[in-house]
Amino acid sequence: MSGFVPTVVLGGTGYVAGELLRLLAAHPRFELAAVMSDSQPGEPVAKAFPHLAAAYGETRFKSQADVEALVTRVPECAVFSAAPHGVSAALIDSLLKAASQAGTRLRVVDISADFRFRSAAEYESVYRHAHAAPARLAEFTCAVPEHLRELKTPHVAHPGCFATATLLASMPLLSLGLTPPVLYVTGITGSTGAGRKPVEGTHHPLRHSDLYSYNALAHRHAPEVAACARAATGVEAEFAFVPHSGPFARGIHVTVQAPLKSAVDTSKVLAALREFYAGSPFVRVTDSAPRVKEVVTTNYAHLCAASSGRTVAVMCVIDNLNKGAAGGAVQWMNRIFGLPETEGLTACAPGWT
Repeated sequence: MSGFVPTVVLGGTGYVAGELLRLLAAHPRFELAAVMSDSQPGEPVAKAFPHLAAAYGETRFKSQADVEALVTRVPECAVFSAAPHGVSAALIDSLLKAASQAGTRLRVVDISADFRFRSAAEYESVYRHAHAAPARLAEFTCAVPEHLRELKTPHVAHPGCFATATLLASMPLLSLGLTPPVLYVTGITGSTGAGRKPVEGTHHPLRHSDLYSYNALAHRHAPEVAACARAATGVEAEFAFVPHSGPFARGIHVTVQAPLKSAVDTSKVLAALREFYAGSPFVRVTDSAPRVKEVVTTNYAHLCAASSGRTVAVMCVIDNLNKGAAGGAVQWMNRIFGLPETEGLTACAPGWT
């Protein structure tokens, strides 16, 4: 393809939207046409994100009506939704209807949870409210980009941050049949994973220099991970997931453990991981334990593994706002528009954050 792609960001004042805007500012092909915020229409983007003032000093948030008018005027548009779950589906549905009536085309990557399940019943069982656009579910595929080579739907649902790290660590084990389909997952996330609105769990005096679990074996991402694994491998896997809040702002560290079906030493597990991700430019398998600082602010994932001969552990680190949300979404949109998968996403980590 040639030229720029008009690009819209929905749910524009949250951390993920801010990360999307940061990535789009340097992207060679996706050009921001509008960023929508129902809570702050007309307000400067730089007021919500001062660190983006150099790129968006004159840009202002648009209303839903403004965005709906825009998507009817351009032949094709890329839409990223960083709106909250329970809000995103209705918003996307409205934009798709407006575009359809005008004869224009939208391609959507939803970063919320609204299109991560194949049925409204599955979604409702986890989120405890009715799905706002059940007829649209068949138009979305939920997968980590590395685990799906051919996209058969017009739109994509991003699996989310914990899910991305867990799936990157787990899929080789399940796909290669190295372990039974019961995996034990420990995940530690930075405070930005809780979103922009201050709550007790992200209040600095409480979170600083501390580490604690929450929603042990009952977190909503576990069934989302299981659904993605089932769609990609056909395996009905159980993920016993215990998430933790870490004393840092960005990043996720996940450890996946499981018994091995047969004895495999560490070197062979690492070789299997490297072969599995041989065609994945953003996944690096290392010999030493991965560290969050190696990937913070990037779209890269670092994996390592250890085996006792009877048990295997796979460790994965990602940036929750980038690879786990905005970066993964841009990676998908690159593929949707026939661009190189790595376009605009190859910046390295700063290292000393």
